[in-house]
Amino acid sequence: MKHLVLAALVSCIVCQFSAAQQSAATANPDYRPGAYAVKSAQFRSYPNSRKDIIFLGNSITAGTDWAELLGNPHCRNRGISGDITYGILARLDEVTEGQPAKVFLLIGINDIQHNTPDSIIIANYRKIVQTIKVASPRTRIHVQTLLPTNNTFTQFKNHYNKDEHIAAVNEGIRKIAAEEQVTCIELNKAFQDAEGKLDKKLTMDGLHLNAEGYKLWAGILKPYL
Repeated sequence: MKHLVLAALVSCIVCQFSAAQQSAATANPDYRPGAYAVKSAQFRSYPNSRKDIIFLGNSITAGTDWAELLGNPHCRNRGISGDITYGILARLDEVTEGQPAKVFLLIGINDIQHNTPDSIIIANYRKIVQTIKVASPRTRIHVQTLLPTNNTFTQFKNHYNKDEHIAAVNEGIRKIAAEEQVTCIELNKAFQDAEGKLDKKLTMDGLHLNAEGYKLWAGILKPYL
């Protein structure tokens, strides 16, 4: 019996150690998507203005011309396809050095895809908000809840079926907004269908938005411009 108990304890410790290793491996602060270096360099080469309205995020942000979509010449796209919260933190000085008027932040779904623990994503999100507040105090910060996904598509399988993580991160974002006294824009619910998935009318692949999706997003954002 003692041998069985000891074997069970050893097995439990091994499992816990393996889980810890996996969490550490998937929460990789050094990961950068392929376009990161080129896009970051481009962003740094552009002139800054205190009138700038920065849209900061990943491919979902990168997928449109914000100035045209919103009819506002001060809008600036700072989205990089595949980016994660660590990537935003690493290039945030390019955003804050210009002391922009506003920042609209949408980030986190790729962190979830990489199996980064929700707690780390939320902690990084808070660091992003706090860094902007310190480095550019006049900037009005708008955080946005993560969009739902739709697993009836097949192109981005590692992003689908992560609803619990999306919900957890979104709760973290809402809490950060309340505690840091910044604006939270509720995108997730606005893009859901009756089953809570990303509405097929608004997406081409269950993750990214089509023209109708961006049109809906623009309508949500305009009151905050």
